Amino acid sequence: MTDRPLRADARRNQERIIEVATEVFAQDGAGASFEEIARRSGVGSGTLYRRFPTRGSLFEAVYAEQAEHLLEPRPDDPDPWRALETWLRRFVDFIIGKRAFAEEMAHDTDLVRDVRRRIYATADPLVEAAQTAGVVPDDVTADDILRMLSGIGLADYPAPGQLDRVVGISLRGLRRTA
Repeated sequence: MTDRPLRADARRNQERIIEVATEVFAQDGAGASFEEIARRSGVGSGTLYRRFPTRGSLFEAVYAEQAEHLLEPRPDDPDPWRALETWLRRFVDFIIGKRAFAEEMAHDTDLVRDVRRRIYATADPLVEAAQTAGVVPDDVTADDILRMLSGIGLADYPAPGQLDRVVGISLRGLRRTA
């Protein structure tokens, strides 16, 4: 993608392509058809390829868009546990569907490294605040929690609501009660 500002119509097309690509990758996996993404976006294949000349560039754009949602300002909750739990549930939402990205995004790109760094820069202070408040054990790290929830988020859940229940069980197990 180029760095110059986009015209309003080009920006709308790009946003629509990213929105549709997110849905199609989640539904069809990493091998999703560029033609299907273009068709459902309402743009020609040429427009799609001009904005995203490679599958990797489109994956990165989708990944970056989802990461921005995750990394929005931390929850502004005076209760350290609720702030941590709110953000961790957003993290699980971010992880869901990442199987489609696994092959493309497994590469250690600048974007992936930057997002990883920003995730930890967000999670570390939330975990530390919860530890200071005595609701998370001192020997647990943000890395421990994120790895646990990543594994949970990438598993298959045949029953509706099962993922949310499993996340809830994990978070209850993490929380230290008086």
